[in-house]
Amino acid sequence: MNNAESSTVASGLSWFKSSHSGAEGGQCVEVAAGSAAVHVRDSKAVTGPVLTVSRAAWTGFVALAASQPRV
Repeated sequence: MNNAESSTVASGLSWFKSSHSGAEGGQCVEVAAGSAAVHVRDSKAVTGPVLTVSRAAWTGFVALAASQPRV
């Protein structure tokens, strides 16, 4: 996906940052749930590439991440 396609995907979506993101920005991602997929982007490069995964893949990722011990 090129940047023009990324901008098209990114427009019209409601993006959310993790509640663990600090006020200083840091290294964060933003997530937007679409009707058929979940989109992920770098919060510091909002016009950059967007990773798009199926809702099932995102659900599996979140479940796995939630099951891991916090460090």
